[in-house]
Amino acid sequence: MPQKLYSLLFLAFFVSVISYGQEQFTLSGTISSADSNETLIGVNVIFPELAKGVVTNGYGFYSITLPRGTYDLQISFLGFQNISQTLELNADKRIDFSLEEAAEALDEVVIKEDVERLSIRKPQMSVNALSASTIKQIPVVLGEADVLKSILLLPGVTSGGEGASGFNVRGGAADQNLILLDEAIIFNSSHLFGLFSVFNPDAIKDLKLYKGGIPASYGGRVSSVLDIYQKEGNSKEFHAEGGIGAVASRLLVEGPIVKDKAAFLLGGRASYAHLFLPLFDNDNSAYFYDLNTKVNYKVNDNNNLYLSGYFGRDVFDISERFVNTYGNTTLNLRWNHLFSDKIFSNLSLIYSDYYYGLLLDFVGFNYDSGIRNFNLKYDFQHYIKDNFRLNYGINNVYYRFNPGFIKPNRADSGIIEEQLTQKYANEFSVYAEAEHDITTSLSLRYGLRLSHFTRLGQDELNSYANDNPLNYNAALGIYEPAEPIATLTYDRSDAIATFTNFEPRFSLAYAIDDDKSIKASYNRMAQYLHLISNTNSPTPLDVYAPSGKYLKPQLLDQYALGYNTNLKNGQYSLETEAFYKKVDNRLDYRNGAQLIATRAVEREVLAGESQAYGLEILFKKNEGAFTGWLAYTLSRSEQRTPGRTPQEIGINNGAWYPTAYDKTHDLSLYINYEHSSKWNFNANFLYQTGQPTNYPVNQSQFQGLVIPNFGPRNGQRLPAYNRLDVAATLKPENNKNRKFKTEWVFSIYNLYNKKNAASNNFERNEDTGVNEAIRTSIFGVIPSVTLNFKF
Repeated sequence: MPQKLYSLLFLAFFVSVISYGQEQFTLSGTISSADSNETLIGVNVIFPELAKGVVTNGYGFYSITLPRGTYDLQISFLGFQNISQTLELNADKRIDFSLEEAAEALDEVVIKEDVERLSIRKPQMSVNALSASTIKQIPVVLGEADVLKSILLLPGVTSGGEGASGFNVRGGAADQNLILLDEAIIFNSSHLFGLFSVFNPDAIKDLKLYKGGIPASYGGRVSSVLDIYQKEGNSKEFHAEGGIGAVASRLLVEGPIVKDKAAFLLGGRASYAHLFLPLFDNDNSAYFYDLNTKVNYKVNDNNNLYLSGYFGRDVFDISERFVNTYGNTTLNLRWNHLFSDKIFSNLSLIYSDYYYGLLLDFVGFNYDSGIRNFNLKYDFQHYIKDNFRLNYGINNVYYRFNPGFIKPNRADSGIIEEQLTQKYANEFSVYAEAEHDITTSLSLRYGLRLSHFTRLGQDELNSYANDNPLNYNAALGIYEPAEPIATLTYDRSDAIATFTNFEPRFSLAYAIDDDKSIKASYNRMAQYLHLISNTNSPTPLDVYAPSGKYLKPQLLDQYALGYNTNLKNGQYSLETEAFYKKVDNRLDYRNGAQLIATRAVEREVLAGESQAYGLEILFKKNEGAFTGWLAYTLSRSEQRTPGRTPQEIGINNGAWYPTAYDKTHDLSLYINYEHSSKWNFNANFLYQTGQPTNYPVNQSQFQGLVIPNFGPRNGQRLPAYNRLDVAATLKPENNKNRKFKTEWVFSIYNLYNKKNAASNNFERNEDTGVNEAIRTSIFGVIPSVTLNFKF
């Protein structure tokens, strides 16, 4: 049966490519906003009488090949005026379109951008998109619009804990998410330990979260891809926007360098709550700042250049005795080139650096660490026919890992300066993927990614007896670090270990009719980096380690099946998906693992496996005064690490146990109400099963000390989490008559002051002598006011 299926697919591919039937011509071009020249993503280019069409890609480019003839052409994009015209296609044509923004009547309700709607007929599933306008409306802590807090309202996405920007997708760990900002890898996405994300909402142009059915152009992570693009800049006229909030403010400016040809964008944010701490005789401080930049230059109709960057830093200071500094730096130079009206290409040179440092004055040392990579990407989109498109390209990433440089911070320190052994690696990949409409009802996306990872030579590498860095003590039933028998030295060009993986991707959509479809997908992905941490969400002290002689890459297989329908002419939509995913070589930490500044992490971990499965439901109201969605996920996430031999007990006796991010029930509700052109109201409600944790199950006494004893890993849970947030936006009436426009955002986070548990600690009451549980909560009710402006 599989052989017959492959033969049919090959025949369909062959016929699609070579059989044109009659003379064909190609219409191509770029579609942009008339007000700013900003290219538009996802614009519909439709030929109704042929029942055929195409949408613009991530750079606003479209291409469609049709038989010779005269046709009605319709171009539509919600929020903009439609274009309808008669087109005679008797030769290859390049036509660029500029769309005018739709004029708002006083009582008109603005409909959400259609970028957030899932196409019934496209073989794309397990993907969510949010517009910048939706992100800015969702109420969050301290009134600051936040990308990552917004995606937590989507099905299959949960938080790493209250106040944490790390997120978990379909039961995966936070380090299994690939986060991209203008194609550059972001390793830590949080400011102020999770209060804010690093993404400035004013600078965002497009956001997509891939949870499954991940295109072959992405690789290197096994859970999800969060792909964010910044705006390009207004090449028509100067504009600025920003906001002044309770703890932070932001400003973004954009405008032409050469009108209609080159533009710039510059955005910055900073927090300033720490400036008020000295008023309360407080020597502590915590603040962040970041900068988004972009320059674009249109060389000619076939060539565009982009230079974009990001720089951010966080500082957490306790009386100058404990100082933690961390942040991301990225730079990307991109070249868009049209080889022909059917071949679009993008070449990117990307630099990304994540730095994290720690000063402990009471110990007397500075600790600096980080990860740096240089990335070359060359991607092609080949519009072969109106029903067949190829995407292909190459990607090469060179990594340098600095696990830590320790040096004394004062003369009487006693700390000896030392550089922990730096590690190097190279990841090369090549991919090809087809988007193929077999019939008007059946569409496929199928492809293959080939990845090759090389762990390069380093100055020192431990060698162990039988290549076993972790010994099992049968008498005590515990794992103990093995002592190295030798230290090996390699040249930088040497290959310590190599891994090659084939990563097939396949998805399909079968349209039952114009409003209903069934979708399915399969993904295999490889992840060669491991986050060395014993916490649930990324923190500034986490260290990434590459696969190598003792650490194998994580390998994912994910299956998904879904049903999608539009109701009442698209006013409502329902998306349901069931998924199953399995990851091999997932690291687990031995009991008592020492992970901070460790020289050899292989002596602290064992390789196991994880799995997650569940059902996601997303019901959306897309039009009218009331819009929003209800998302629900029923899922299970667990892992196990059996013994390597029958004599070993493994971790947790080799049994499955819930991961730290397993949440059986996850419910979120988001409502937006457009009361008038003056007032807009929003609310979101969240309910989640409590996070797994460990409580003492009994205690024992030894030499007068009370020692708590713990049961199986993650055998207990924190109480269920729930929260209600509300917000109201006021747009003054006089906005319509002036260029300088303002709006006030009033929000209340955690309206009913729910004391959600971030952790439960057990202590002995000094008065009664009885052990008791102490709940730690981070946020209660938090009202805030933000003034946004634009001119």
